[in-house]
Parts: sequence; structure tokens; C-alpha cells
Amino acid sequence: MQTQEILTTQEVSARFHELAQQEKWFQIQDEFFAEDVRSIDPVNSPYFGYAEGKGAVRKKGEDFVNRIEAGHGAHTTKPLVTGNHFAVGREIDITVRPHGRIQINQIMLYEVKDGRIVSEQFFY
Repeated sequence: MQTQEILTTQEVSARFHELAQQEKWFQIQDEFFAEDVRSIDPVNSPYFGYAEGKGAVRKKGEDFVNRIEAGHGAHTTKPLVTGNHFAVGREIDITVRPHGRIQINQIMLYEVKDGRIVSEQFFY
């Protein structure tokens, strides 16, 4: 029986950064999200809500992506790692139904446990 090495928060954040630079957000979910992951947006956000569970978080992302009419720019910073958390800055400029063109500048905070992302929280 082969045991799988559990990645550190630093290793998870490094791979996250590599994929984020390629805009491969669903691949990040596939590789790192725990089955019971939580996705938390600001209360009263006009864009996103709360989702819990890998399938529900995936659907939250897919629903939003399906409403994007045009992308005008996106950038994600290198991760800042501390303990079992890492944070990145993210700027996106998109046209999305029904809001029109929006710019979101946010901090994205991730919690890692046993090599898996167990929560993502967005501040904007």
C-alpha cells in the first residue's frame, strides 16, 4: 500500500499560484478542495453567496462563470502564507449579467487542513 504525502500549506499555495496564473480555477478546486469545503462571500454581496460542500462550491463558480459576457483583465498576486492559511489579492474586470461591467478588487483567504483547502473567504 502506497501512502500519499500530505502537502504543506506552502506547497498547496505554490501550486495554487501556478494554476491561478493560468486562470485554472476549477482545476484548483479539483486538486485541493476538501469534500466539506466552505466558500464565504461578504454578507449582502450582489455577486456571490455562501456555499458548502465541494459540489455546491463548484456550482457556485460555474453559475457565475456562465454569466460572464466578456473578460477585460484579471490578476492574482503571489500568496502570503502564515500557519495553515494563505491569502492572495485578486483583481478582475469583467462584464457579467445582470450587473454589466464590474471591477472587483479582493483579498481571498484560504484555510488548509491535511493538504486540502477547507475554506475560502472573499473580502471585497
